Amino acid sequence: MATWSLMSFMDSNSPIMEQMIFFHDHSMLIILMITIITLYMVINIIMNNFTSRYLMEEQEIEIIWTIIPALTLIFIALPSLHLLYLSDEMFSSQISVKIIGHQWYWSYEYSDFNKEFDSFMVSEQEMSKNMFRLLDTDNNLILPFNTNIKFLVTSADVIHSWTVPSLGIKMDAVPGRLNQCLSFAKRSGMFFGQCSEICGTNHSFMPISLEIVSLKNFIKFISF
Repeated sequence: MATWSLMSFMDSNSPIMEQMIFFHDHSMLIILMITIITLYMVINIIMNNFTSRYLMEEQEIEIIWTIIPALTLIFIALPSLHLLYLSDEMFSSQISVKIIGHQWYWSYEYSDFNKEFDSFMVSEQEMSKNMFRLLDTDNNLILPFNTNIKFLVTSADVIHSWTVPSLGIKMDAVPGRLNQCLSFAKRSGMFFGQCSEICGTNHSFMPISLEIVSLKNFIKFISF
């Protein structure tokens, strides 16, 4: 769960999200180093009444601040390209789930099991004490962990965006188009998301409740 005190991403539950968190921390370290060096140079120039010949007139400094940014971009680009390749990597899925965005709720279809249902946000009047406001739904999407899952995302009206941060998924739901993404959950639990594309007046009231369970419990759910 995201809270006001959280300074980084939520805990990951998929290999791709782990790589995203690593890239975020890697990039932030480089940005911090650049900020410190830049502040040092600015303060040095100000303290010398804007006449520091070592920082403003030397040929060597021109070479240094041309080479260092180029090397910095390489250190950012290499893990970025690696992450981009991993996010586009295709693998054989074991379960397929079709997700349809509506104004303003989600529909889920288990294509392999001939099961489908709608998922609406639980209103404040219907909430129990153990529910989360604006996040819990009347029907959760239930999936097994340690399973390759394919998500097919589309929309019935306007553009939505199906987003679950803990899995590193953010896929646009576009009318007339079927977008595809794959995921692999590593542990069980409840994971929440929300529509991340402004889709109308109730855009903020179509949450995503994803329940990751064991394969045995998933089979019970499908059989019910």
